[in-house]
Amino acid sequence: MTNELRPAWSNQFAADALRELVAVGPIGRITREWAWGSSTGKGVRVAIIDSGIEGDHPAVGGMLRSSIVVEYDPKSKTQVRITEEPHARDLFGHGTACAGIIHTLAPDAEFYSVRVLGRDLSGKAMQFAGGLRWAIENGMHVVNLSLSTGKPDYFALFHELADAAYFKNIVLVSAVNNIPGPSYPSLYSSVVSVAAHTSQDPFTFYYNPAPPVEFGAPGIDVTVAWLNGGRMTSTGNSFAAPHIAGIVALIRSKHPELTPFQIKTVLFACASNVKNSSVVA
Repeated sequence: MTNELRPAWSNQFAADALRELVAVGPIGRITREWAWGSSTGKGVRVAIIDSGIEGDHPAVGGMLRSSIVVEYDPKSKTQVRITEEPHARDLFGHGTACAGIIHTLAPDAEFYSVRVLGRDLSGKAMQFAGGLRWAIENGMHVVNLSLSTGKPDYFALFHELADAAYFKNIVLVSAVNNIPGPSYPSLYSSVVSVAAHTSQDPFTFYYNPAPPVEFGAPGIDVTVAWLNGGRMTSTGNSFAAPHIAGIVALIRSKHPELTPFQIKTVLFACASNVKNSSVVA
């Protein structure tokens, strides 16, 4: 995944395209210090629906708590079979990369690997849906979705699941496609949608005043964890999403009472291109 072309949505967050915005009223008094100052993500359960997580990778910090495998089973009512694997594996490296980014930001957040992608980083939409349903039913607080489907046949299914997560106070953070086109569930308004920008600072993120993509975070030429304890430099919206998921984990840990739409408001108020009416820590 090295040397990928710059993701299409990253143009929204180029220096000459960014607009400075202003947060006013009570929202303008929300600072980064209030939002996540001193937070480490402790007590927050983060599901990573992906290719798996290499549990003993140094970048994961020993925070993997469980590894679930979702396999396609056309004979099942839900068309999937879900099992827990005793020895966590990542079949590609993608899920470990996402976990490593989140751990850098929220070192005490706990990981739950939900493997729905295979060795070629592909999987069926029903596996993806089954993994998301598992995360909703098993008390996750934040779900990182660095994957998507563009098939309209699954629009309603993923919309239903996104709503179910929203009403259970589960924050879904989803990367958009690297190429133009529909991207579910990232384009649903209940989901925090993320694309890549060029900054290397993990806490530099931008709000996009022209959705559907709402936030931009580092994802171009970033160094990420990979298989066999290794690291690599890669590009993609996939790596922008876990930057926001990590920040959301910090917010959830410090303010567990906040709902998903309130957390999205906090992200807006603390975005790097939003001028706060108070001094931002």
